[in-house]
Amino acid sequence: MSAAQHLTSTGAGLATAPTLDNVHTISLFVHDRPGVLVRVAIVFARRGYNIESLVVSPAAREGFSRMTITCSGDPDTLEQIIKQLAKLVDVVHAIDHTGQAIIEAEIALLKLECGIDERTQILQIVDQFKCRVVDYGPQSLVIRAYGASEKIDALILLLKPYRLTELVRSGKVIMARGAETT
Repeated sequence: MSAAQHLTSTGAGLATAPTLDNVHTISLFVHDRPGVLVRVAIVFARRGYNIESLVVSPAAREGFSRMTITCSGDPDTLEQIIKQLAKLVDVVHAIDHTGQAIIEAEIALLKLECGIDERTQILQIVDQFKCRVVDYGPQSLVIRAYGASEKIDALILLLKPYRLTELVRSGKVIMARGAETT
């Protein structure tokens, strides 16, 4: 599990994230039909590959969807997974964007348990990361962060001492730069 996905019941102790050199970002262009997501997940499960995040959304063409999958593991196994995905009837194309020039974004909501005395320090961190406080409670703050996954990971690490009690991340969405296909 990545640091972003795992909080203990007390909100303390985040697990460590996979190293950047073994994280892969895959995009799939698929027909928008029931069962496609299950068939894609089964291909990963058969190879023992864990999906770190999965985002599915409508594509620009009606009747199609875009899947963005972030996972970590052996590159050779991943190559076999992509070949198997490309053979699925509903998959139009599958591309590993690892190492390519891409535009990426992710959204996260972070809830911190904090008193008035800690807010100045927290607000300074939030300001440096160009985030927004979207809820001020008497004993808590909710922060909305937007940007690259690495930026959100860094923000989480800086806010960890302030009793991070809840965390929700959207998962990475990507688009290839220029005329390249995503």
